[in-house]
Amino acid sequence: MKVINFMGQRKLALALSALLIIASLASLAVKQLNWGLDFTGGTLVEVHYGDTANLSAIRGTLDAGGYTGAVVVSFGTDRDVLIRLPAGYSDEQGNAIVTALQEAAGTSVELRRIEFVGPQVGDELREQGGLAMLLALGLVMLYVGFRFQFKFAVGAVSALAHDVVITLGFFSITNMEFDLTVLAALLAVIGYSLNDTIVVSDRIRENFRKLRKSDSVEIINISLTETLGRTLVTSLTTLLVLAALALFGGEMIKGFAVALIVGVMIGTYSSIYVAANTLLMLNVSKEDLMIPVKEGVEQDDLMP
Repeated sequence: MKVINFMGQRKLALALSALLIIASLASLAVKQLNWGLDFTGGTLVEVHYGDTANLSAIRGTLDAGGYTGAVVVSFGTDRDVLIRLPAGYSDEQGNAIVTALQEAAGTSVELRRIEFVGPQVGDELREQGGLAMLLALGLVMLYVGFRFQFKFAVGAVSALAHDVVITLGFFSITNMEFDLTVLAALLAVIGYSLNDTIVVSDRIRENFRKLRKSDSVEIINISLTETLGRTLVTSLTTLLVLAALALFGGEMIKGFAVALIVGVMIGTYSSIYVAANTLLMLNVSKEDLMIPVKEGVEQDDLMP
């Protein structure tokens, strides 16, 4: 087996990760996120058209009527439309919107529902979402520290934080709407990236105990090479499904699919370079992974 020298490029990878994180944090500080209706508060209006709805024409009608910032998406069928408005509107105003749409479309338009989401609910959801993410990272660190070793826990959490920050930065830079479906995708990214990192960590630990004459860099390169096939196959098949969802799944799940695409790509990269690179920076060694010696048992007997 030809061993790929992944760690030979670790300084370049470290510089790239630092650049991406700095750019993401800068954008989050300056532009922040384009919070969706779930977080900012506003109005949801669901309408049903008697004929196929023209989303572009609906947006034009709403803009002309002064309903700026409206998000118009198909909801279920091509006759059902969900309109997201950034401000609060009463039932009477909702009926006025429907009347304007009906006049512009020349077909029947039925108001199915109108719901108001207050900003206080949005603030609560934002806080709970952030706490959920921090809790997930904390539990991951505890699990990996218990399952492997503390240095592996630091590497895993560093990779996960790296993935989350860059994914958030992507949404900030592109100004894509950040709603609860994107938050759910971020939590899924944590799980996906962790799974990949655990597989790599397990192989590194196994090889540290087995390859006694190799140094840390060589052992990590061997481990990454051995897991590369599995990593690429898993990532590529996942990306194919997500790409199909992003292209053909409609506006309702586009943000979810895009967040997962970015997260899977960054997560695959971080499993190879961020987690393993962190282990080298923490000077991981065979001594860290030696099986505790029981009284009366020779150490060599414990080494595979």
